Amino acid sequence: MSKLRNTHTEFKQVVLLIEEARNRAFHKVNEELVLLYFKVGNIVSEKVSAGAWGENTVEELASFIQDNCSGLKGFNRRGLYRMKQFYETYSSPEFVSTLATHLKKPENEVKNIVTTLLTQLQWSAHLHILSKTKTPDEKLFYLHLAIQDKLSVRELERQLNAAVYERTTFSNQTLQKSLPQLPQNFFKDPYIFEFLELPDGHSEKDLEKALIINLQKFILEIGKGFTYMGNQYRLQVGNKDYYTDLLFYHRDLQCLVLFELKIQEFEPEFLGKLNFYLEALDRDVKRPFENPSIGILLCKGKDTEVVEYAMARNTSPAIIADYETKLIPKTVLANKLHQLVEQLTRETEL
Repeated sequence: MSKLRNTHTEFKQVVLLIEEARNRAFHKVNEELVLLYFKVGNIVSEKVSAGAWGENTVEELASFIQDNCSGLKGFNRRGLYRMKQFYETYSSPEFVSTLATHLKKPENEVKNIVTTLLTQLQWSAHLHILSKTKTPDEKLFYLHLAIQDKLSVRELERQLNAAVYERTTFSNQTLQKSLPQLPQNFFKDPYIFEFLELPDGHSEKDLEKALIINLQKFILEIGKGFTYMGNQYRLQVGNKDYYTDLLFYHRDLQCLVLFELKIQEFEPEFLGKLNFYLEALDRDVKRPFENPSIGILLCKGKDTEVVEYAMARNTSPAIIADYETKLIPKTVLANKLHQLVEQLTRETEL
C-alpha cells in the first residue's frame, strides 16, 4: 500500500510538469496572438489613415486571409477593424502619456512597455476593456487590475459591469482627505453585492450569512490580498465578550481589516462601536510588526455631511462606505465622480 502511494506521488509530479508546460505554452501562444493583432492593427490603421485603403480594401484583405490561411478565425472585416482600434487605442499619445505618468518614466521609454503590458491578457479580455471603457486612465486601471489580480475574463467582465473604476476613484478622492496614509485603489465606495440576491427587508444576520456563503465573490468585490479570518470573531474586554462581523487580514497593508455591517443609513454612534473594536484588535490581536487595524463600516446609505462631522475628530483608520445589492448604472457613478472632481477643483482654487 505504501509503495502504491509513493507511485501515485511520483505520477502527480509528472502530471504537474505537464500542466506547467501547458500553461507556459498557452501564455506564449497568447502573447504571440495579441502581438500579432497589434501589428496587423498597425498596418490597417496606417493604410486607412493615409487613404490608401478603404472599407472595400479591408474586406478584400479579410477574404484574402481566409483564402490563404484556411481555418483561421478572427480575421474577418469586423475583426480587422477591432485590431485597428486596438492598435490606435494603445499607441495613442493620450494612452502613452497616461502610462508614462503612472510609471514615472519618459514617454519614449514607455512605448516599448505598451506591448509587454498588453500581451499579459487574453484577446477576449481586451475586447471587454475596449468596448466598456472610455478614458486612458480607465483602460489602464482595468489592465493593471486584471494582470495584478489574475482575473479570469468572466471576473474582469463583472468588474467592468460593476464600475469598479468609478467606485475606486471616488473612494480614493474622499479617503485621501481623512486617511491620506492609505495606499490608493485598496477600497471602494459603494460596494456592490448584486450576487447575494437578498430580499427587501433583510436583516444584518441575513447579510452576514449571505456574504459568508458567497465569500469568494465577496473577496473579488472588496479586492485581492484579503485573507478571511472569520465571522463573529470574539473579543474579550474586561469580563465581557464582544463579537465582530467579518474579520480579514490584508497581506499588502499588513494589518487586520474589520468589516462591520449595518442595514440602515449611517449613524454617528456606529463609529464609536467600530473604534472600540479596532482598539481591542490592536491591543489583543494585532502582532507587533503589523500596522494598526482598519475598520470598514458598510451601511445602506449615508449622509455625507453627517459622515464628515462624525469623522472630523476620529483618529482611528476607519472608512464609512455604502453597499448596494444591485448594480448601479455606470452613468450614475460617472456623474457622481465628475461632481466630486469639480468640487475638489473649486476647493483647490480657493
